[in-house]
Amino acid sequence: MRLSEELQWRGFVNQMTYADITELDNGPISFYWGVDPSADSMTIGNFAAAMMVRHFIEAGHKAYLLVGGATGMIGDPDGKKDERNLLTVEQIARNKAAIAEQYKTVFAGKDFQIVDNYDWFRNINYLDFLRTVGKNVPLSQMLGREFVQSRLGEDGSGISYAEFSYSLIQGYDFLHLSREYGVSLQVCGADQWGNSIAGVDLIRRLDQKEANVYSTPLVMNKATGMKFGKSEEGAIWLDANKTSVFKFYQFWLNADDEGTADYARVFTMLPRDEILEMERQVADNPSGREAQKKLAHEVTAIVHGEERTASVERVTNALFGGTDFHELSSEDLDVLAGEIPTAHLGTGIIELLVGTENASSNGDARRLIEGGAVSVNGEKVDEDFLINEPALIKKGKNSFILVR
Repeated sequence: MRLSEELQWRGFVNQMTYADITELDNGPISFYWGVDPSADSMTIGNFAAAMMVRHFIEAGHKAYLLVGGATGMIGDPDGKKDERNLLTVEQIARNKAAIAEQYKTVFAGKDFQIVDNYDWFRNINYLDFLRTVGKNVPLSQMLGREFVQSRLGEDGSGISYAEFSYSLIQGYDFLHLSREYGVSLQVCGADQWGNSIAGVDLIRRLDQKEANVYSTPLVMNKATGMKFGKSEEGAIWLDANKTSVFKFYQFWLNADDEGTADYARVFTMLPRDEILEMERQVADNPSGREAQKKLAHEVTAIVHGEERTASVERVTNALFGGTDFHELSSEDLDVLAGEIPTAHLGTGIIELLVGTENASSNGDARRLIEGGAVSVNGEKVDEDFLINEPALIKKGKNSFILVR
């Protein structure tokens, strides 16, 4: 399948400067995509664009993946109601390194080059920048930006010169990469369209060359009509220290029926026939959630690897699928301990329930036990039960305690 067809089928079409999307099929293009180091991890919003980038690479285009050491010094103001707090140089360095490692994971085995705009901005002369860039960017163009208008409006919080100038820095990135590596395309998320256009105009004015921008739309939750990518706890991160592998897997496992196949188009590299089969599974047997299991496995494996994915699948099956608790490895138990309350061996069942706040009192604990709401490794117990070996205690349908 040609790239233009693949992008359309998977839902990766938003705005573009190309007259026709089939221009992407005409031969190798050097392109770039970047993430600012405002945090030490990408979110699944960034990940959606990253997966689109993988299709460009698969089609034979040359990828330059940018970590924004320079733009991170200012912070992208687009979509922000208030001025960002500046990060320290040390924070930016740490965040850049973390994002670069995530690039290496998501694009493992692919042909790409990581670049950092701090490398060409750190020694740039301010007067040269004004003459090269500032002199060639109309103020009307910058003032027309939606985020500038909202910040300068009656209810706006105002905007600093630094944030106002952000698009100039990004525009110069495109110009530099065009001159240095022959980059003629920037791909981006829908929210970066305005910043990206600045580079197209700059390249045309200064070098009389054609450059283009291609953006991917925001992924929407069809069930809610809201932007996809957040849980009750907030953003879903690719870093396991921010969103545990277990919670990451559960997020995809709990995807809404209506959107599951669409999420698979965007967030996996599964072929068309397998995604169409997922659509059939949702339609024929939604309660089986086979499509969601496939989605959760594929996405988690890309981000966290097959081994950690298999572990969270075993843990999930022990909690909700009837798998014997004793089949879990010590590594699986470590995963489990990070997600549910834990207690020590030699603890009585009543003390354990109260101590983990699964019962409000000893009397409440006894009522739960007598009512059959408490089990140890799948077996009902009495109130005198003492736990002397590793065990999984379950209260009701969704409350668990690990004893180890």
